[in-house]
Amino acid sequence: MIVDIQVSAATNPWPVLRDATLAAEHAGYGAALVYDHLAGATLGGSTMLEPFALLGALAVATTGIELGTSVINLGLRSPAAVASAASSVATISGRHVHLGVGAGASPSSRFAAELHAVGHQIPSSIAARHVVVEQAFDIFDAVWSPDRPDELGTFPSPDLRPTIVVGLHSRHLAELAGRRADGVNVPWSSARRDELIDVARGARPNDSSFVVTTWTRWAPELLDPEHPDRRTMDATGIDRLVLAVLDRADVDRIARHRVM
Repeated sequence: MIVDIQVSAATNPWPVLRDATLAAEHAGYGAALVYDHLAGATLGGSTMLEPFALLGALAVATTGIELGTSVINLGLRSPAAVASAASSVATISGRHVHLGVGAGASPSSRFAAELHAVGHQIPSSIAARHVVVEQAFDIFDAVWSPDRPDELGTFPSPDLRPTIVVGLHSRHLAELAGRRADGVNVPWSSARRDELIDVARGARPNDSSFVVTTWTRWAPELLDPEHPDRRTMDATGIDRLVLAVLDRADVDRIARHRVM
């Protein structure tokens, strides 16, 4: 199992994000992921950084750790712009990019407050939000295809296509991700975790390249593969574990604990 890290830009300024990512690189983490939020309040902070701008900065501040998002709200961003941004990060860094994407929050969710604040219209139907995700897959496939048409010929396209991982909470999106994406990301704390993973795998039978990712709060004991939760993750078939670092105190501890 590969262990990735996600340090919050809501509660940590750029110099801390840079130094924490460098510490994670030296500590053996596989990838550094960033959030996609307009404001920091959702994550208990007072500010935020745009995800692809942050990844561009991390691309030149680091040398080996892979980079990615978790997760891009496809209801807020043009899929073509997302494809271009991910390609640009991959080109600048010369590394693999993990493109975590999702359908976005419902209008009544607490996560939607930042979108309401700027007058963004969120479809009330979950089905409509899922249509947006499937349409984005069409754009990604077209832009990154080795046989793309001439009119897309000068769009940025990295040597290694980004891995598309869908953050999800529903069976329909799990099935869609299984058919169209490269993997899924499900919260470890979710009561439906195993169900959603099974649905996604069922839509992608016998494909060993399909990536199953889970995330939970950072804790140093989770870096030990013999920890009970890590053993359960192994038994579930988790490929990558994302540890989310929200508290400043935990940021300061990253360098003191290596991934085993």
